[in-house]
Amino acid sequence: MIDLSQLAPFAAGFNRYCYVHPDDPRRCLKVLRPENIDARYARQAWYKKLLGKQRINDNRQEWLAYQQPALKHAGDEAWRHLPKLYPSVVTSLGEANVSDLILEADGRPGQTLEQYLKERGQTAAIDGAVARFCDWLRETGVLTRNLLPHNLVVVTRDDQPELFLVDGLGAPSVPNALARLPAYRDRYIDRKITRFHQRIAWEAGGRSGSWEDASRIRRSP
Repeated sequence: MIDLSQLAPFAAGFNRYCYVHPDDPRRCLKVLRPENIDARYARQAWYKKLLGKQRINDNRQEWLAYQQPALKHAGDEAWRHLPKLYPSVVTSLGEANVSDLILEADGRPGQTLEQYLKERGQTAAIDGAVARFCDWLRETGVLTRNLLPHNLVVVTRDDQPELFLVDGLGAPSVPNALARLPAYRDRYIDRKITRFHQRIAWEAGGRSGSWEDASRIRRSP
């Protein structure tokens, strides 16, 4: 068992903590925050509760997302914008997903796209990174949830910024099943990319107004 009791997470989401693996600083350990999982489950409609807590277990959902056919067909190209996932391990805080830790050359974890946009705005360099990431999505057919800047990490590769998706991989069950149809899959990915560009503009613009209002305005004719 890996003891995390004396370590602090380097990142935290609503549902998971992220730790640097104490035995391999090139890897990340993602552990669930059970108190938030319980709170999230309690807010579910009664018919969704019948499906159990596993449907909101982010570690399990991430593992399933990595099994999508597009990643298997992509080969090494799959990892151009995505960390590899390894077998899970047991820690003092429960079972953890293990993935590559996306690092800068000096060993620091990369900053999120959200942080980048807040500090620097929507630069030409980051626009190029976003374009390359979106091209990768279209070329590989990899399915994602909504692309949120706090779920993408920016690191320098070959003297230019590149994006890595560290959370939010995979699609809900119905789109995932329909993705075997190329036309549907392409439309699904294009919708996610369009919404991603809208989100970047909103973040870079200082989050003026609520995201719900901003996205609704931008979707209107």
